[in-house]
Formats: sequence, structure tokens, C-alpha cells
Amino acid sequence: MKKSPGIFNDVIGPVMRGPSSSHTAASWRIARISLDILNSPLERALIEFDRDGAWAPNYREQGTTMGIEGGLLGLEITDERMKDTERYAQQKGITIEYQISSFPTFHANTVRLTLYGISKKKVQIVAVSLGGGSFEISSVDGFPVQLNGDLHGLMICTKNKRDITEELKTIIPPEVEFFSEQKEHIIKYEFKSSFPLTELKAQLKNYSVIDDISVIEPIMPVIAGRQTEMPFTTVQSLTDYADKKGADLGDLGLIYERSISGISDQELIDKMNEIIKIIHKSIDTGLNGTQYADRILQQQSHLIGKAEEEGKIRDFVMNRIIANVSALMESKSAMEVVVALPTAGSCGTVGGSLLALSEHIGASGGELNKAYFAAGIVGAYFAQGPGFSAEEHGCQVECGAASGMAAAGIVQLMGGTAKQALDAASMAIQNMIGLVCDPVADRVEVPCLGKNISAAVNAYSSAIMSISGFDAVIPLDQVIQTISSVSKTMPSCLKCTGKGGLAMTETALNIKNKLKI
Repeated sequence: MKKSPGIFNDVIGPVMRGPSSSHTAASWRIARISLDILNSPLERALIEFDRDGAWAPNYREQGTTMGIEGGLLGLEITDERMKDTERYAQQKGITIEYQISSFPTFHANTVRLTLYGISKKKVQIVAVSLGGGSFEISSVDGFPVQLNGDLHGLMICTKNKRDITEELKTIIPPEVEFFSEQKEHIIKYEFKSSFPLTELKAQLKNYSVIDDISVIEPIMPVIAGRQTEMPFTTVQSLTDYADKKGADLGDLGLIYERSISGISDQELIDKMNEIIKIIHKSIDTGLNGTQYADRILQQQSHLIGKAEEEGKIRDFVMNRIIANVSALMESKSAMEVVVALPTAGSCGTVGGSLLALSEHIGASGGELNKAYFAAGIVGAYFAQGPGFSAEEHGCQVECGAASGMAAAGIVQLMGGTAKQALDAASMAIQNMIGLVCDPVADRVEVPCLGKNISAAVNAYSSAIMSISGFDAVIPLDQVIQTISSVSKTMPSCLKCTGKGGLAMTETALNIKNKLKI
């Protein structure tokens, strides 16, 4: 059965600290899995970025070092110590070195980690960040692998010893994936499963040729491999199903994630409620004021309330959207806990607009929960297309995707149909096609704050247009396909490299130089 992106694994989340989900959250996940593969207390690490890749010019400023160091130190990404990982590494006596190198890559966000354990064990790992916190470890000591953090795993490498592949096949449970490969005198054995491999690990200890077993724990919110048959696949079949069943887009989002995860409706609803609580807390944190030295913009979200009190502005919904989005972005830039939705760089759009609308119309907690599932399924279809990597597609897959998701969620809150929600998403994304990613001074603040606010306001207007009967003209799936074709014509300097757009203005360069001091 083909693996489809999940709402919790690939769209709404991760819960994280850091400026960028592709830089910070994905690198943290890569490092945590790499630590499992090493299977020895870490002594030192060499982290390399390809000189032609997207991370080489900005890996420090966009939080890649923060994520890698936190992962290698065994910290949870929400841990307060994530704000000062370099000092914590020094305290633990662990050396982490960074280097710009040249090595074969197939993705702009590629990293190579060479880890040395105190037991003198060494492992070299190549991995890529796919956007929004998703990742793939593609190589371990030169052996091709595919590790995405959503399965339980065991890994063994043996040197100068007999091949036990056929023997192992006799003890492996049918639900366990098994791979073996030999290169010269080294054989790698790999096991993956949706369920813990405790019994298999115990059996493997009986084989004298096996010196070491690395246990790879899943790191994603939802374990893969437990999915059931999906009642719809394409956007059109989803719309047909909604008409047939009288379901709204929130219902369909819940059905989608239940089919992907094999988890009960109530557990999924509870999981989403926890996510919503974190988002609302992040908004409160931002509105109450945040402090962080290494950023361009200090607190501005409170200015909306001040202007209201002074009678300068009166539009409640628009004001709340702007204040909420700003608060979320300020929390992110202060390294407070946020939810990437679908990325950290676009984390303000969905949460900020849905809270504003839900408060304005007096929506219940259950209605808001459904709005997030409506937003989530739009994001899942977007993830099936271009995905959320700005380094590949520009900001059209960050704020553009978030705007479409928010538009669908707003229509859901307004009581609209599934088709109206999908049409609103289509219109919102149409308005964001071609949006470049050009962060000033490599910080995810300027023009990212304005783009998040524009995306949220665009979502609100698109939802009103759809509910009112405006014609979206281009179906959502075709709009999503267009994103990929447009990104192919977009120069790399406009894809989160800091080498084009506003990032190259005189003012931006001056800001960057000041922040380096």
C-alpha cells in the first residue's frame, strides 16, 4: 500500500523550538536517529554541508546547529536548554565541529554526519531535510537506507564474518521488513516494523557473529504501517465522497488521518486538541512579550491592542488575525515552543487566523478541532505534491500552503461545505503562487512576518469569497500541481539561500553585518 503523508507527521507539527522546521526540527530528528545508529555515548561529531547546497550559507542563522546539537545531546526539542546547546555540549565534553565540504547530493538540504563514540565506534550518515520537519536518512556508512523516523528499527553491520541472511529470514515475524546488503567484507542487516522489536532483538543476541545491535526508536508522532484503506484518493473523489456522505471537510480530514494512522477518532481528536492548546499558549506567550537578542524584530504584536485602545483601528477580526499571527512569529523568533504548521516559517498563518475567527463567531472547541482537520487534509494533499521545502520551491510552499490550509479551516468554522472549503483553499493558494523566500539576514522574520499576515488575510478573504459563491475556476489539485512547475523556473537565489530578493538590499546587508558583531 502506497505511503501517504499524515496530518500529524507531515502537516501539523512538529512541536518545536527554533526558527525553521526544515533547518531546526529536521536536523534535530536526523541527529536523534543518528545517535541511535551510533549506539555509543557520543565523544565528537563532524557535521558537513555541501558547498553547493542551500544550508551552506545559513546553517547557523537558521538554527541547523541548534537542532543538530540538541539531537546529538539527547535533548527534547522543547527543552529550554535548546536555546544554548553549544554551552551544554561543552559541559558534557562533547565536541561538535561544522565544515563546508563537497560531496554527492540529490537534495538542496543535505547533511553528512560523522559520529565518534567513546567506545571508538564510528558511523557516517547522510540525510536530507524534506521541509516542514520531515526528513530521510539515505545512507549509513555508504549503505543505502530509507529511515524517516516513523518505524521501529534494528540495524547490524558485521565485518569479515559469515552471511546469516537466510538464517535470519527463518526467525523474522511476517510484519517485519528485512533488508541485507553486502559491500566487500561488510554486511548490513536492517529490520523495520510498526511494532517494537523487543523479542527479535533478544533472539539476535544468540548469534555470535553479531557484535552490536543498534535500536532505532521512532521519533514521529504517528507510527507508520498501520494504515487502512482510504475511501477517497484524489481531490475530486474526496469531493464526491463528501457529497455522497453529506460530510464536511473537517469530517474528511478526520477520516483521512484515521486511515493513515490506524488510530481511533477520539485519540486523534485528543491529539489535535493538544496541538491547539500549544498553539494558543504560543500566542499568549507572544502577546505577553518575548525577549531574544539575536533577532531583527522585537515585540510588535501588542501594538494592535494599543491602536484599538486609542481608537485608531476598529475591525475586530482583522486586528485579531494580525495580532495573533505576529505573536506566533515572535514566539518562534524568541525560540519559544511553537507548532510548525505546516512549517515554522509559516507557523503564524493557520493558528492565528483560526483563533481569531473562532473567537469572533463563538465557535466551540469541537468546531475549532474540525477546522484544524479541514486545514490538515488540504496540507496533506499539498504534501503529496511539492511538499513544504522552501529550498526547493520558495515561500509559495510555506506561506502559500498555510494560506490554503487556513482558508479551508475558516470555511469549516463558517459552516461551509467541503467543496467550498476546497475552493477557498484553491483561491488562497492561487494568490500566493510564485512567492519567493528571501529572509533578511538569514533570520526567519523579515519579510516572513508580513508574508504570514498577508497569507492569513488572504485566507480570510478567500473563505468569504467561496462562502459567498465566487468561482475558484481552477481546481485545488491543479493549483497544487502548478506550484511545482512554477518552482522549476524560479532561480535558486530566491529559495531560502539569502542570496536574492530583499535579502540583498543595502539595508538587509547592513542588518546582517550588525547581527554578526
